[in-house]
Amino acid sequence: MREKREVKYQMKVLSSLVKVFPDEEPVYRPECVKLSGLWDETVSYQVAYTGNHFLRERVDVKVISPIAEYVRVRTVEQVPVGRATNGIVDDNYLKTTSGLYPDLLKDIKDGKVIIRSHQWSSLWIDVKLTDEVPAGDYEIEIQLVKDDDVICSAKRKITVIGVHLPKQKIMHTEWFHADCLADYYHVDVFSEKHWEILENYFHEYVDRGCNMMMVPLFTYPLDMEVGNDRTTTQLIEVEVKNGEYHFGFDKMKRWVDLCKKCGIEYYEMSHLFSQWGAKYAPKVMALVDGKEERIFGWHTPAVGEYTRFLQAFLPRLVEKLKEWGIAEVTYFHISDEPREEHLETFKAAKESLGNMLDGFHTFDALSSYEFYKHGLISKPIPGNNEIEEFLEHGLTDMWTYYCTGQFYEVSNRFMSMPSARNRIYGIQLYKYDIIGILHWGYNFYNSQHSYEHINPYQVTDASNGFPAGDPFLVYPGADGHPEESIRMMVHYEALTDLRALELLESLTSKEYVMELIEEDLDEPLTFKRYPKSDMYLIALRNKVNKEIARLSSAS
Repeated sequence: MREKREVKYQMKVLSSLVKVFPDEEPVYRPECVKLSGLWDETVSYQVAYTGNHFLRERVDVKVISPIAEYVRVRTVEQVPVGRATNGIVDDNYLKTTSGLYPDLLKDIKDGKVIIRSHQWSSLWIDVKLTDEVPAGDYEIEIQLVKDDDVICSAKRKITVIGVHLPKQKIMHTEWFHADCLADYYHVDVFSEKHWEILENYFHEYVDRGCNMMMVPLFTYPLDMEVGNDRTTTQLIEVEVKNGEYHFGFDKMKRWVDLCKKCGIEYYEMSHLFSQWGAKYAPKVMALVDGKEERIFGWHTPAVGEYTRFLQAFLPRLVEKLKEWGIAEVTYFHISDEPREEHLETFKAAKESLGNMLDGFHTFDALSSYEFYKHGLISKPIPGNNEIEEFLEHGLTDMWTYYCTGQFYEVSNRFMSMPSARNRIYGIQLYKYDIIGILHWGYNFYNSQHSYEHINPYQVTDASNGFPAGDPFLVYPGADGHPEESIRMMVHYEALTDLRALELLESLTSKEYVMELIEEDLDEPLTFKRYPKSDMYLIALRNKVNKEIARLSSAS
């Protein structure tokens, strides 16, 4: 007969930057749990918990606080990671092996959570600060309750500073894949149900600091091998009559109206030519003699009849952008990630546009300054591992991005990386006055090259194509709403850090803020050289908040 022993439970307050693995006891770090925030931001932390009972237990979660109505509690769920890295790693990874990693944030059902026997789990706590919460210090207690008894609890204090965080200035796009939502939820593209799901995702997208939206004029010519296909997602209606092209913009108008409703401020038109070389036209579906046909795609070169199509289409599109009042905030893509060997085809594609896009920014992700020197892109978007060369040549008002290729030294958000490597991005963006950031995967739920659709709850690495965490930031919830990730929330924290730094600069100077950022560092902060500790980020943000409070009260 099994000996009966006392059941013990533990809870530990942790920062938002800790990743809690089931088989590793997290370390309580008092220097990392002091929390402060401004009005108009959501601040987050975690509470880890475990028990030594024989079976798992299902218990109630309770929030005890004078500001409980502003507190949201979610569980942090482990997800499977097949490909954790690109094989080449630096010393700033948590793990490099396959396994279960903490990432998915799930709202609590029925107010209950599972305590796993002899395993650590964590709760993700968000506190949404508005000016309805008076400035001051507030205690928040998280309790686990079993049979009306509190079996363990954890308290922490949050300092609310009565100053509004300013509006986000930086442009931020995460490429939104409408086809992946239709595929996952098994709904027709642009059916009413699809539009309903899109709106749910647009709201979350904006809430977390994304303010620019890709517009799928035609099916994205992205993330496909030559000859491969992905679900048609085309806003522009095309009809061919007597050899002439005619266009309908009703669906695009609905897309733009929905963007406006949800708070989108900037628009990027989907790429006019294929990825990695601009050799082909994107897939374009049209009614030809009453029958739907693919009139352009992998079978048609970028320059030729497609040029005549663009000469008919782009002037009409520009008219609509002006009519809808968004021309001034619209950007165009030519082709994604051109390389030196693509120079001639990219140049031919760009020149085929003539002056049709005069007055608009064209911007594209690219990998080398040498390519930029040819003058084919008005606004280059180098990776954060390549941007320093552009800055050294005196370029200003820069954009940057990262994806699977930015895996060494620089910030990124792979699941295998510490969250501090995600959050440091905001401070780097501030130092270098970056005006825009881009990432390719808000919700890419396909395998690499789109050979197949995947279930992101089961496959987090695009079927071993990229390190887990690169293809998407949100998971497709069962009710048609997105479920967020640790990476989404920490990236949001990076953006609120940026806004706080900008606010402090408005009260002091750039030099003053940079002194705060670098005063305890042995060398200047760069995109490749930066502090790695959680404490640095948390202490800096608290210091900035304290300065904002002091200077605001003085004024």
